Amino acid sequence: MYKGGKIIASLIIFVGLFTIPFFYNMGKVNAGPDIDLNTPAIQALAPADQQCVESPEFMRANHMQLLNQWRQASVRDGQTVYTNSNGKEFEISLQDTCLKCHYTEAEKVANAEGTSNPAFASPQFCSSCHDYNAVKPLCYSCHFEPKEAVK
Repeated sequence: MYKGGKIIASLIIFVGLFTIPFFYNMGKVNAGPDIDLNTPAIQALAPADQQCVESPEFMRANHMQLLNQWRQASVRDGQTVYTNSNGKEFEISLQDTCLKCHYTEAEKVANAEGTSNPAFASPQFCSSCHDYNAVKPLCYSCHFEPKEAVK
């Protein structure tokens, strides 16, 4: 091994450069999005009507499972009404049930597929959490009217 010193030095430099981002961010807290559940749409409702489909704890942990269950019930089984754990009935609809309250007014923005959606530009529901968690929900490919893509 004639160039062992150069190889070892190169490996040390490579490992050092590779680990800089990890050491730089070690111990720093990456604050998640600050979601305000008190949107103008919710404030406009009567106090008795300010109940969500399920409890906030349930929705934080299981909202995607609930939406998948709704999709199955609505599209495949033909059900249009969801009865929550308290016995209250809600229409199975992302747009008319969930997004009626859970987005803040913002300029409509079109995504890469040309779909215009007020939730994309909203700092609240749904884009801020999904962007933070690097999750791309497929809900908006069906639930908002497609528009022609800008060329």
